[in-house]
Amino acid sequence: RTVLRGALGFGIGLNIPRVGLARAADDDRQARPHKGDRLVMAYGDRAGQVIRPDDLTPGGPQMLAFPMDPSSKVVRDGSLLNQVALVRFDPSQLSEDTRAQAAAGVVAYSAICTHQGCPISMWQAASKTLFCSCHASRFDPTDRARVVDGPAPRRLPMLPLQTSDGTIVVAGEFSSRVGGQTQ
Repeated sequence: RTVLRGALGFGIGLNIPRVGLARAADDDRQARPHKGDRLVMAYGDRAGQVIRPDDLTPGGPQMLAFPMDPSSKVVRDGSLLNQVALVRFDPSQLSEDTRAQAAAGVVAYSAICTHQGCPISMWQAASKTLFCSCHASRFDPTDRARVVDGPAPRRLPMLPLQTSDGTIVVAGEFSSRVGGQTQ
């Protein structure tokens, strides 16, 4: 009995740190973007690859991305509220306020509509606007994601960027609360 109790206690003791590490990893995956995070491709055969400005087509469409902790390599994809829409423009096409938060002409916004939290996953090529297919809200990425059309009550939150070693890096927190009116 003493040996069994000792073995059982030892086994439980080994599992506690693992459970704690699993929770920490889940917390890291759900944490909002942090200053210094790299942005990585969200989907497709290049998912998880660090994004460089040249990976984005000038003038759109957007690329969906998630932040990644550069030290632990944990991708913060545990919440769709962390999904980011990246679009690249010639810096001269950006408003002054937008240009101040951009890096190499690349702008980043929450990919979640401010109306009801639907994904901003479409692009209107003619108007060069981000588009929410749920209720047809459109946002101008050259002007801090100003609402151009639709029921969205406010701009998309902007994520300030910088470049480092040729990659796109998060330079601060989202400019406002992420998500729709009900979130």
